[in-house]
Amino acid sequence: MVDFNLDVPAALTPGNTLTLNWQNTALQQQKDLEYERQQSFLTFREDGDYDDEGILGDGPETFEKPLNWVGVKQQFFNSTLIAKKNFASGTLEWSRPADSKTIVQARANLKLVTGSGALPMALYYGPNDYQLLKSYGYDMESMVNLGSGISAFVKYLNRWVIIPVFDFFRNNVTANMGIVILLLTLVIRLLISPLTYKSYLSGAKMKALRPEIDKLKEKHGTDQQAISMGQMQLFREAGVNPLGGCMPALLQIPIFFALYNFFNSSIALRGKAFLWAEDLSQYDTIVRFGVDIPLLGNHLSLFTILAVVTSLLISLYSMSMTPTQDNPMMKYMPYIFPVIMLFIFNKLPSALTWYYTVSNIITLLLQFVIQNYIINHDKILAQIEENRKKPKTKSKWQERMEQMQEQQKRMQETQNKKRNG
Repeated sequence: MVDFNLDVPAALTPGNTLTLNWQNTALQQQKDLEYERQQSFLTFREDGDYDDEGILGDGPETFEKPLNWVGVKQQFFNSTLIAKKNFASGTLEWSRPADSKTIVQARANLKLVTGSGALPMALYYGPNDYQLLKSYGYDMESMVNLGSGISAFVKYLNRWVIIPVFDFFRNNVTANMGIVILLLTLVIRLLISPLTYKSYLSGAKMKALRPEIDKLKEKHGTDQQAISMGQMQLFREAGVNPLGGCMPALLQIPIFFALYNFFNSSIALRGKAFLWAEDLSQYDTIVRFGVDIPLLGNHLSLFTILAVVTSLLISLYSMSMTPTQDNPMMKYMPYIFPVIMLFIFNKLPSALTWYYTVSNIITLLLQFVIQNYIINHDKILAQIEENRKKPKTKSKWQERMEQMQEQQKRMQETQNKKRNG
């Protein structure tokens, strides 16, 4: 951060207005030019509020309200021009040259009201370090992308949980970033462990009901509505919530988005090697194809392969714990998601794919231990039988669902009669 005063004679500023032109050329810093461009933004603080524009979008951006600062933010570094008494107005334009080394070229045309005395300003060239930028007090830490768009809410998870835990481990336990990520993963899994246990318990109950569900299918044949109504009645009598296993999976979604943003933004990971990965802030490479394969790229990441394989094992194990599926698409779902993940994850930072691999391994171990050594399946069967003896009250949601299913069944019967008639 370089502070300076801009002192211009009044004779050179008619109307007490000075036009300042700032040009900035941001050069490639990471090995993947296109990915770095996706993570680069034109940033500014207008009228006290932070905002940004992706460099892949089109300008210009016009400022009509007081502007505190304007900057060019790459994945891990930024250049920012600050007016401590604000710019009065201005415009910002940018372009993406075709050469292989330039991320973006930005041009800002800014208006300053000179008045009397020097204008205090500052110029920042440096890392996108959240704590460092926060210490300057200009709200510059907002340019560290910890969550934006539809996932903007995860920035609070990053600020209040992920960053403090991550910083504690790297400052007090170990400088090995791969081990820090492993410890961070253990903490996250520990926090959600109560929900994870309930999920596996729900899965064990569903498995216990599988023979009765199979009898329902034999009884009703191809009548899917009758099977669905029978299953709902069976679950209600047994006191089983078929959606009980979904909560941990839903909770993993905001955690994943939080870590996706964190690992893409954390300069602490830049240049840090772990195992075969040379840089945890970039994808690791074990195979180079020599040509670009559509959607996959020109390489193959080993951490991505491990994440895909462990995800496949989890899906197969989970399918074995749930009632049999007659829908062919459901039978192929355990294979579809890992294949899609291979193409999505192959270009992501190896820190993220390492986290995902560790998390999957923990999931597999927990599933095995809980299902085989903690959950008492005989006790579950006894509890189900006890639940069946209790009087049942239907929720309004259950009543509406049954009414809809009954109505659909009557409509289908009417249509069948018309066809046969």
